[in-house]
Amino acid sequence: VIVRVSKDQQNAIVSVQDFGIGIDPAHHELIFGQFYQVTDAEEKTYPGLGVGLYISAEIIRRHAGRIWVESRKYHGSTFAFSLPLQEVKAPKESYCH
Repeated sequence: VIVRVSKDQQNAIVSVQDFGIGIDPAHHELIFGQFYQVTDAEEKTYPGLGVGLYISAEIIRRHAGRIWVESRKYHGSTFAFSLPLQEVKAPKESYCH
């Protein structure tokens, strides 16, 4: 696993690269959905509930960030997210209860 941290003028960027089985591009947007699990028997090597990437994506989006994956089947995956370095005003609706 390789972890990279960088920044540009507006964002902090974090990426985590692995050298596993990779993810077919057809699943790239779907894997950030709640309870989504890849159904390909080859890729379903690890058990899970399908909420980890969803929760990560929600946290990042609520902080005005972006999350994505770069991957091809059999070539590993890189998951990355960016968060703005500037202060972002909180929405009127609060998520804290």
